[in-house]
Amino acid sequence: MPAPTKSDHARARLLLFSVLIVATCGLIYELITATMASYLLGDSVTQFSLVIGVYLSAMGLGSWLSKYVTRRLHDRFIDVQLVIAVVGGCSAAAMFFGYGHLSSVRPLLFSILVVVGTMVGLEIPLLMRIMKDGQQLKDLVARVLAFDYIGSLLASLLFPLLLLPYLGLVRASFLFGTLNAGVALACARVFQGQLARPRLLLARALLVFVALASLLILGDRLERFAENDLYEDPVLISQKSAYQRLTITRFGEDMRLYINGNLQFSSVDEHRYHESLIHPAVADFGAPRRVLVLGGGDGLAARELLKHASIERVDLVDLDPAMTTLFREHTLLTPLSGGSLSDPRLTVHNADAMRWVEEHRARGGDPYDVIVIDLPDPNNLSLGKLYSRTFYRLVAGALAPGGTAVIQATSPYLAPRSYWCVVNTLEDAGLNPRPYHAHVPSFGDWGFVLASVDRRPPPRRVPEGVALRFLTDEVLASLFVFPADQERLDVEVNLLNNQILVHYYEEDFDAISPLRRRNG
Repeated sequence: MPAPTKSDHARARLLLFSVLIVATCGLIYELITATMASYLLGDSVTQFSLVIGVYLSAMGLGSWLSKYVTRRLHDRFIDVQLVIAVVGGCSAAAMFFGYGHLSSVRPLLFSILVVVGTMVGLEIPLLMRIMKDGQQLKDLVARVLAFDYIGSLLASLLFPLLLLPYLGLVRASFLFGTLNAGVALACARVFQGQLARPRLLLARALLVFVALASLLILGDRLERFAENDLYEDPVLISQKSAYQRLTITRFGEDMRLYINGNLQFSSVDEHRYHESLIHPAVADFGAPRRVLVLGGGDGLAARELLKHASIERVDLVDLDPAMTTLFREHTLLTPLSGGSLSDPRLTVHNADAMRWVEEHRARGGDPYDVIVIDLPDPNNLSLGKLYSRTFYRLVAGALAPGGTAVIQATSPYLAPRSYWCVVNTLEDAGLNPRPYHAHVPSFGDWGFVLASVDRRPPPRRVPEGVALRFLTDEVLASLFVFPADQERLDVEVNLLNNQILVHYYEEDFDAISPLRRRNG
């Protein structure tokens, strides 16, 4: 057997590097589709589980089908790379556009998973068969699998730390589609002698590479175009963070905030929501001095709090610094919050709410007269923990004597099991809940809960000397009255180990447009 030439070594290195690239790309596509599914369809645990299951099954199908590929292995490997490049590279953009135009995006999602997964399952067996000449099987398997696993590690680190926050889903998928096309192009050049129709394959690879590279350059425009298709009104601001996508739309005087495509407020009627959230709690305590706000990174709840002269300090805890920075600094948004995020009485803490409350108590921090829990709806387990009995016990421990907590608690009409689950969980945590609700046109009938360690009747008078647009003494009293078709339901308590509230929420809202939710 002749000794390997420099050209042979170069080809071997190219193939090993191809293993690294294709392994990284394969996992990136899986993460992109799972994240897109959770953004568009909610319930991240369900979406990630379905995506992983379907994708791995498709990879198994591809591996099984590889035994039927017996000729022209180099040609077939390049073909596989080009299919993955086109379908995987365009996956995020396709789902964005599909969500805006299809009755259901799920068939598109699973079609992408089956095609990409099958092709990814084909590529490693093909590569191993191409590389087997001159190598012992044990050495070949060790090298290929080592590079495959290293590629998976790279993908798992790159996706949350760099790709999602800095490129976003659409441009990330175009980038990795371009990498797959680049592998095909390099192989088409290096292995021309082993290809049946080298010029045709080279031309196809070059065409796909140039097309995806162009789409990568135009990625921001395509993403904005797709986003405009998702919303009724023109997109004014679109910003990605490490945690979520923030979108502001504007039509005339109406500005709306969406998080991951889900409506958070409309400037036309948000005063109804925020007055109902804040002022009953203030009236319930009397004249609070120290207030804790969990969530509320837009500063609108803080705006209502800071209308009260008695308040000396507000600690606002919101996970995402992009949210608080946007609403503190953007000239079109600061008027909505009345500049509350820049008020010297307010301190912003960008942290997880549960951890922050735990650490505040561990440090021996001062208790709070009022705690406002203005968190997104419990549509996934990371949010569901902030509606759990464990969390509410932490909240109870952070209240000053006679203190009041207030919780936004989804809709008692649209999501009745979710709402009464929050009420029951508060009660099980040792707090005395006083449920109430208000009509907010953008959301419908929306629910809140006042909670305190001691038992007391609901407040009946709005605080004096505060300019209000919605609340009056008569309206305040009516908020605590529920009609016969919204009676309290006998539902389970939300515990950390079962997260039943997340399941209630998804089932309650299954037939409701996501634009009626307040998710993050």
